[in-house]
Amino acid sequence: MEGKRIAVYLCGGIASYKVVSLVRMLIKNKAQVRVAMTKEAQKFIQPLTLATLTKHQVYTDLFAENNQDFVPHIDLADWSQAAIVAPATANIIAKMATGLADDFVSTALLASTCPKYVVPAMNEHMLLNQATQRNLARLQADGIKVLETKRGFLAEGYEGQGRMPEVEEIYAWLVQQLEVKQDLKGKRVVVTAGGTHEEIDPVRYIANRSSGKMGYALASAAAQRGAEVTLISGPSALPQPMGVKFIGIETTAELATAVKRAYPTTDVVIMAAAVADYRVKKVASQKIKKENASWHLELVKNEDILFDLGQTKRNQLLVGFAAETENLLANAQAKLTKKNLDLLVANDVARKDIGFASDSNEVTLLTKKQEPKHLKRASKQVIAGAILDEIVRLM
Repeated sequence: MEGKRIAVYLCGGIASYKVVSLVRMLIKNKAQVRVAMTKEAQKFIQPLTLATLTKHQVYTDLFAENNQDFVPHIDLADWSQAAIVAPATANIIAKMATGLADDFVSTALLASTCPKYVVPAMNEHMLLNQATQRNLARLQADGIKVLETKRGFLAEGYEGQGRMPEVEEIYAWLVQQLEVKQDLKGKRVVVTAGGTHEEIDPVRYIANRSSGKMGYALASAAAQRGAEVTLISGPSALPQPMGVKFIGIETTAELATAVKRAYPTTDVVIMAAAVADYRVKKVASQKIKKENASWHLELVKNEDILFDLGQTKRNQLLVGFAAETENLLANAQAKLTKKNLDLLVANDVARKDIGFASDSNEVTLLTKKQEPKHLKRASKQVIAGAILDEIVRLM
């Protein structure tokens, strides 16, 4: 962070108090920090607090008479090497998504050409509203990085999604983004993500609970670190990461074909997809009618893609995932050996607070020659960075 010029845009939410600690942490790590606040943010935190920490005026009004700069919103935008919006309310997210500029914060953000990082925090119902979800997807499509919210006790007095992550996690995420290493430059990386679908009839299919979030985070992080990334994904509602080649698949057979086509010229394969172990032996050509009290499907085993890759690998580094509900380390160690993997990422999917559709994960990394390494619960972006660190160490 040393020497980086960072603008922090503070919006009006109960989580505003956390941003004071974030600003202190940035300054402690030798970043240059300037702060802008919305009118609503000033009802939670006094500008004087942040002016004292940063030793610089806090921007609050486009037309304030005490602004030291001639055109303050442009001066701040031009000065910044990074812009952090925290807590990002539904209001500022909507403004950023639509290009609305009606106060100092939204105007300066619109004028900023530096990388932008958004840390949402709001009530669960506001967060999950279709309008907010559209706006967040628009920001990500525009290349703006968004840190996932946490589930927990909300200010309204009940559990829900929408909590702002703790300061330490926000800082770790920012370090990953702002101090991106190019240690994968020149490497070809294939990442698989999401679940596969196995057809029963034209209406139904066998699937699993995978959202693809872990694989997409890995693909995005690898691309940022200089890799030439191919993301092979099952059906997912997530936006395609920028800077990666995207291949969409549906069945395990399609996944196998796509991976094996890329495998000979690939340096690293990360098999994060949740692959169906079985498929229906005979797929019905018409919708099966609800006529009988019971229904028997005959299933046949799918190809074990990861096992096949392990048997045919030459110089590739092969990474697998083990989603377990019991005997986590024992089952993971057996899979590492059986499938001839270089690295295995094990996680307990029986836990409701991590894995699959969760925005967080907690994993254990297993290799052939070292003791298991436990990664504490964190956002999937942070976990992705730690997994890539281990991959680089093994290369």
